[in-house]
Amino acid sequence: MIGDNTNVKLNISGDTLTAHISGEIDHHSAKGIRECVDSALISYSPDSFVMDLSGVSFMDSSGLGLVLGRYTKATDAHIDFSLRGVDARTARIFDMAGLDRIISYKEKKKNEKDM
Repeated sequence: MIGDNTNVKLNISGDTLTAHISGEIDHHSAKGIRECVDSALISYSPDSFVMDLSGVSFMDSSGLGLVLGRYTKATDAHIDFSLRGVDARTARIFDMAGLDRIISYKEKKKNEKDM
């Protein structure tokens, strides 16, 4: 792991930066996650960026904004963006917001173990 705060652990492997997000993503935690991820995107300039949400236990609209903002930042910098570990509850939030029309993600199955 290259860096971390309470809710995010960063890992770089080859040209891919992965942010493993965990815990609750709400108004209070989103700012710290955003700052950590944005700093790593600037520092490492990866070809690909993966947001792994498999450790997220709760997400409100701040989490939606966090994901959409990192998607925008990555694509503006010509970095491939992908999501993984999206549970059914989070997928419903994304679908209601229309995020599924711009970001593809595979919903995590109920019996799929966290990595």
